[in-house]
Amino acid sequence: MAPAYSSWQMKPLSPSHCSFLLRMVIVKEDDKPVDIIPPEFAARTLVQEYGGGAFAVQDNTVVFSNYKDQRLYKQPTEIGSLPVPLTPDFGAPDVSYAGGVFDPHFSRYVTVMEDRRTSNLNPATTIACINLSGGDIHEPKVLVSGNDFYASPRIDQNKKRMAWIEWGHPNMPWDKSELWVGYFSESGELTKRVCVAGGNPMLVESLAEPKWSPKGELFFITDRESGFWNIYKWVEHSNEVVPAYTLDAEFTRPLWLFGNSSYAFLGKSNHIILTYRQLGRSYLGVLSCDSGSVSLLDTPFSDLSNVVAGNDYFYIEGASASVPMSIAKVTLDKNKTKAISFSIVWSSSPDAVQYRPFFSTPEFIEFPTSSPGQKAYAYFYPPLNPMFQGLPDEKPPLLVKTHGYGREYRERLLGKWGIVDVDDCCSCARFLVESGSVDEQRLCITGRSAGGYTTLASLAFRDTFKAGASLYGLIPNNSGMVAIGDLSLMRADSQKYDSHYIDNLVGDERAYYERSPINFVNKFTCPVILFQGLDDKVVPPNQARKIYQALKKRGLPVALVEYEGEQHGFRKAENIKFTLEQQMVFFARLVGKFEVADDITPIKIKNFD
Repeated sequence: MAPAYSSWQMKPLSPSHCSFLLRMVIVKEDDKPVDIIPPEFAARTLVQEYGGGAFAVQDNTVVFSNYKDQRLYKQPTEIGSLPVPLTPDFGAPDVSYAGGVFDPHFSRYVTVMEDRRTSNLNPATTIACINLSGGDIHEPKVLVSGNDFYASPRIDQNKKRMAWIEWGHPNMPWDKSELWVGYFSESGELTKRVCVAGGNPMLVESLAEPKWSPKGELFFITDRESGFWNIYKWVEHSNEVVPAYTLDAEFTRPLWLFGNSSYAFLGKSNHIILTYRQLGRSYLGVLSCDSGSVSLLDTPFSDLSNVVAGNDYFYIEGASASVPMSIAKVTLDKNKTKAISFSIVWSSSPDAVQYRPFFSTPEFIEFPTSSPGQKAYAYFYPPLNPMFQGLPDEKPPLLVKTHGYGREYRERLLGKWGIVDVDDCCSCARFLVESGSVDEQRLCITGRSAGGYTTLASLAFRDTFKAGASLYGLIPNNSGMVAIGDLSLMRADSQKYDSHYIDNLVGDERAYYERSPINFVNKFTCPVILFQGLDDKVVPPNQARKIYQALKKRGLPVALVEYEGEQHGFRKAENIKFTLEQQMVFFARLVGKFEVADDITPIKIKNFD
């Protein structure tokens, strides 16, 4: 029985062991999740440090990247089968693979390969192939090379063509990238190559998710006309690009991770199941390629991500304010315009249903920004507890989190990172204060990675918020990812993928200095809590320690939580839970002035406890 969907699951190593691993789950056609890889393996890749796209499934075979050694393994999906290595043991996890696909015509696996054997900071990135037949293990064979980055190799049904995305410094993939198609020779080499999109110097566009239709047509996503990522199609005989469906909405997500699947073809029909995001909400629909119309489907999910499809059904990953992250199977009617069944086959929190009366329903808000004539958007979650009611004259506290959409929206940050994003967060908080929705004296802010920097900048350069939490936040200083004194040092110390990320976001060296919270510790006036992974190569732990020590010396309430084995983004369930709990306790004690009802032991806060 062929597997229909692959996903992640967190499972304990043993009932008595509190350490967790990311595990692979194969959902077969009977909708029963089956955990197939042995407990000592974990499907995860370190390509570009962020990973994603760590496995692929075809028929009854799965190929996956093992976290510990970063080697590729092949394994049948039958329970009890064992993984067999496909790639060499280089003595250290210095070669990683991501975003791969099967190439059955040549009995091989084609994947993005990142080789750190000669340079950790500037590894070679290529598209390579690995032999799937025979017992001998050979060095991967490079098919495409020469650019800084590659993603999404995709082979057509006739096994004659391969599409891929590539881009180079100083661009990020959402700034400018190219879509290429290569033609296979009889020996499996790529001979003729055509740049489908992104090659016109007069047209700046970002490409994503190339996929071949059952008819052999190449579809992909680009923001070439509207500034929003929409679905387009390549007309091969004339080398033209035409829209399949356009809307002022995002039909994909930024390529931080490999393996995004925002749309899929429904069997051999001329229909595409697609997801898109508009004004902060996700939508699900079926596109008829014949008529060009989209039929929207109603589901309990308001946030949608990955989708894979069969003939008249598909699997979708989603969540909402009251439904935890889940995988659902949706069956369509014969016209493929309506959903006739919806069933959740896997849930990250099966017991969540009993707590739904406590889940707040978000309210969409639109608020003016500091930029004349420009607006920003947010979801406001008012407090909800059926067992309690606030005092008539009391307003609730507020916790602000950040996000954005659209090229125009993103490019507001160009040259103004640390200004526009900070202003938007403060404008949102002030809007809710002025509308009478929240308490001005209990405004808090939190963010991850770049959002962590926005948190710290908001606290250093504005007086809107009363406390903040930064999770593995970028902390501009004289070393690490964001350097102020020596731009060459910044590039030398940063991992390759985003070593040029902030070049266009900040500006010259003076701007680096002026927007670096570490240089203006004297402007901090409120409590801060920091969370950091000790294996983080994107934001080295010493950055969090520097800001922690500086704030402690200044006499402000401050706490630092460090996690062994965590990188840029926390993966272990116990660490994610601990982070959420400690943020809640921190804000409650220092801003809310109340003790939480949960049985949570707070960590010690310097200059407070």
